[in-house]
Amino acid sequence: MTLKFMSKKIRTFSFILFSLLSAIAIFFAFQVKADFNFEQFFPEGDPDLEYFYEFIEEFETDDNFLFIAVERKAGIFEKNFLEDFHDFSKKAKRLPFVVSGQSVTLLNYPQKTPFGITTTPAIHRKDPNKFEADKKRLLEDERFSGTLISEDATSTVVALKLINNIQIDSSRILMRGLDSLIQSYSFEDYHYLGRPNFQKEFIDLQYREIAISTIISGILVLLVMWFIFKRTWGVLIALLSIGVGMLLFVGMLGITGRPLNVMSALYPVLLIIVGTSDVIHVMSKYIDELRNGASKNDAIKTTIREIGLATLLTSVTTAVGFLTLLSSRIPPIRDFGVNAAIGVIIAYLTVLGLTTAILSLFKVDQVIQLDNRVSFWKPLMEWFYDITKKYPTRIFIGIIVCILACFYGMSLVTTNYSIRGNLPRGEKITEDYIFFENNYGGFRPFEIAVTAQDTFMARDYKVLQEIDKVEQYLKQHAAVKSSNSITSAYKSMNQVFNQNRPEAYAFPKNEKDYKKYDRYLNKAPASLDVLVSKDGKKARISSSILDVGSDTIQSVGQQIDQWMLDNTDPNIATFRRTGTGVLFDKNEEYIRDSILYGLGFAIFIISILMGFLFKSPKMILISLLPNIFPLLIAGALLGYLGIELESGVAIVFAIVFGIAVDDTIHFLSKFKLARAKGKSIDESLYVTFVETGKAIGLTSVILFFGFLVMLFSINPPSVTVGIIISVTLASALLSDLFIIPVLIRWFYKKELE
Repeated sequence: MTLKFMSKKIRTFSFILFSLLSAIAIFFAFQVKADFNFEQFFPEGDPDLEYFYEFIEEFETDDNFLFIAVERKAGIFEKNFLEDFHDFSKKAKRLPFVVSGQSVTLLNYPQKTPFGITTTPAIHRKDPNKFEADKKRLLEDERFSGTLISEDATSTVVALKLINNIQIDSSRILMRGLDSLIQSYSFEDYHYLGRPNFQKEFIDLQYREIAISTIISGILVLLVMWFIFKRTWGVLIALLSIGVGMLLFVGMLGITGRPLNVMSALYPVLLIIVGTSDVIHVMSKYIDELRNGASKNDAIKTTIREIGLATLLTSVTTAVGFLTLLSSRIPPIRDFGVNAAIGVIIAYLTVLGLTTAILSLFKVDQVIQLDNRVSFWKPLMEWFYDITKKYPTRIFIGIIVCILACFYGMSLVTTNYSIRGNLPRGEKITEDYIFFENNYGGFRPFEIAVTAQDTFMARDYKVLQEIDKVEQYLKQHAAVKSSNSITSAYKSMNQVFNQNRPEAYAFPKNEKDYKKYDRYLNKAPASLDVLVSKDGKKARISSSILDVGSDTIQSVGQQIDQWMLDNTDPNIATFRRTGTGVLFDKNEEYIRDSILYGLGFAIFIISILMGFLFKSPKMILISLLPNIFPLLIAGALLGYLGIELESGVAIVFAIVFGIAVDDTIHFLSKFKLARAKGKSIDESLYVTFVETGKAIGLTSVILFFGFLVMLFSINPPSVTVGIIISVTLASALLSDLFIIPVLIRWFYKKELE
């Protein structure tokens, strides 16, 4: 009676506790916000990052822009179009958070007259007779062709300069205003490129991805649970436990102020399938105990004692797998690892505390349909048992062949990451990005910081000569576009004083002309602060580089570094590449190191847990060796499928290792229990296959199809992660069923004799 009373008391406490926690979680769930900014992806602790921060303090950020390209397929030189575009350009400059703007209709060319320097419009909008001459001049001008006007003259750009480090709330206001403005004109088509558009679109994408993955994962779990239990109450118990776990996780994000980031679309899939796995193990054990004649209280006690401990260890190992991402230098990756680890533990506690409490209210036939549903699993598991017993040598040879194939596949892995290949499929943001890549200078900033040495100043003639040399060299690289520096002002003056001939846009050949132009520039109202630092010692060469892949860009950068080292005078000025583009590409350099370090730490921690569970060096090796194999499979898939190893894909290894160990723990825990009951090695393996093999088979099927839910994503990295994890976890199941029995028989062969 005492036991029943205590069970009822504990059950009531569980219901009250989870009801209270759920109410709190609902309140804080509405406090969760999405966050996306480019600074999140800078590698912390890198010396180039520190230099970049110093650089932007002297100048400005290199992503404070928004480009709006407007198309007219028949050509932009048409009076009505140009009038509309000019009006749009002026109004766009007045949008919130815009500092300044430029376009071909706002542009004026300086012109020397007997009365001094005046200006003339780049396009004479009201005089169509001059359009052809204006077009020829603009297309021949390297400053504007491919930057403000496309080379085929079918589109033109409004280039807006924004406040530094614009954040999401401001970006939304700006983009709403821009959308409203551009819709008031009848342009054929338009395209956006810039930080505020990326921020807005990627955060909206996060919300859509989370909603879609949650719905599809929920439907999948519903179907699986109905297939397993075929009882409404059984399905509802499972869904309620998983749903409460999800709710508590979201509430945790709200309470701790942890925002959703670009990795957040994986949370619903991870938590739903991890929670489902825990639910299946707990409910299967509880049902088996009831079928064997145990009372509900005894069945709950046995379930918590046997499955609760094993599931705790699997949850901890999964969490450890995610925590390996703490070795990453990229904050969103680290945040994902921490959040996912916490989510796994929340799912475990919810299943153990809430599911067992609810189950104790029901009889076995209320939870599951009593039929011959296990008939499929028993013969299948017996087949695995027989194969591993009869053909260990063949299995061993097969493993060696697979490992060799994996090593070859891993040798094909590349880190030549491109932004274009990782943008959402079929979305306007991707269409716009490709448009700018094909018609203008692209998105990736490419900055070179210049520091004048000794007594030289950045605007001294000799320093400017060195800068011009570097700029001329940059033109040799097809990927580098639209270079701009302080020398542009002197080149423009040289052109003005030479009848504005296109070929006269060049740095003055003698110091006499330089000094003359310098006097004019000192009187000019235009500020050169964005190109020269306030103390006059530093300058910048600003350009962009096409999205040709991070490895290719790194190779181009190294060539430029070497050329500058060999061909510029370090006693006059030094040059150093910097900017957001350099920092993004450096992330890829750290991926391999962080993966190896993180997985090494995970293996160490999990070895300790295995030692605690099994208290045998042999069993530690048996538990770890099969789980190295799925990691090799994951690496090989990247190589064979031609998938670049980048920060988003790198999380695959943490997920695979953390989850793959789960089935191993369940398998070996059952084996240990059977051995503790005095059964032989073969008898224990048989019992393990027949009883636990079914549960890990079911959970692996759920994991496989659960991660395949990511195929519905429009985000290529999510699709990649889903495919690789699904296939790899399937290989992890086969690894457990084939390799573990062979290793057990090999390590304990004396006991078999």
